[in-house]
Amino acid sequence: MDLSKISPERRAVLERIKEYERAGRFEEDLEDDPNAPELLPEQADYLCKKFSSKLKRRIANFIGDRYFLSLIKKDILVIDGVEGEEHLEAVKNGAIVTCNHFSPFDNYIVFHCIRKYLPRKYLYKVIREGNYTNFPGLYGFLFRHCNTLPLSRNRRTMINFMTAVNKLLERGETILVYPEQAMWWNYRKPRPFKVGGFKMAYRANVPVVPMFITMQDDKERVDESGYPLQRHTLHIMPPIYPDASLGEKLGAEKMRNEAYALCKAKYEEVYNQPLVFEREENIEVEK
Repeated sequence: MDLSKISPERRAVLERIKEYERAGRFEEDLEDDPNAPELLPEQADYLCKKFSSKLKRRIANFIGDRYFLSLIKKDILVIDGVEGEEHLEAVKNGAIVTCNHFSPFDNYIVFHCIRKYLPRKYLYKVIREGNYTNFPGLYGFLFRHCNTLPLSRNRRTMINFMTAVNKLLERGETILVYPEQAMWWNYRKPRPFKVGGFKMAYRANVPVVPMFITMQDDKERVDESGYPLQRHTLHIMPPIYPDASLGEKLGAEKMRNEAYALCKAKYEEVYNQPLVFEREENIEVEK
């Protein structure tokens, strides 16, 4: 690929990806985002108890859905297909779904592909604090009100977060968690998973449904940065259920390792190459 045709900002991100991959800094953010204000307990109505929160959620979902559907209609956000829809029976009574995080739009790819299987037609998304507190304009409104569950540095806010997650799962909702943590733009490899989302599933005694989005370059078109437009396929893997005999720590780790193994296998199957992270030793990652 001729990197000279890509915008300087995106070239810098691609170079940072190489640097972070070699150093094993898989969970760190790549973008030069400003410091985010701390999210305080009174700022996040996780369960939409207030009338104003319900109204804003309805407006945000309407606007967001129309916006992303227009991108799909214009062939800007390209979804080539879905594999493994038979595994979505597991989301009907509450589940955590996981996905690789490579784009601000990947959550909508997941939602668009599984929405007909969601009993309440909502997909809740765990997002980072800065996305909730730092974004102005339309994207900020969507980040705050499209069924998002923001994390926070504030301990009291996180207590509210965990209480809300448990209640949502108990009532049969589906929550999307990015186990890789940070977004790496157009990065195709599955990065090592954090265990947090799997602990949520284990505590609530609900399955985890791992999902993995693969990408292919469009041979004729480029995006606004000059990078080849990406064509996406969502792969849905078999659900992973908690093993009650293990306890939370070991049980969550087991679920995490099984989920990662499925995503690793899907990566190697679709791209027809072993999963190898660039490091000095060039060691193949095993999970």
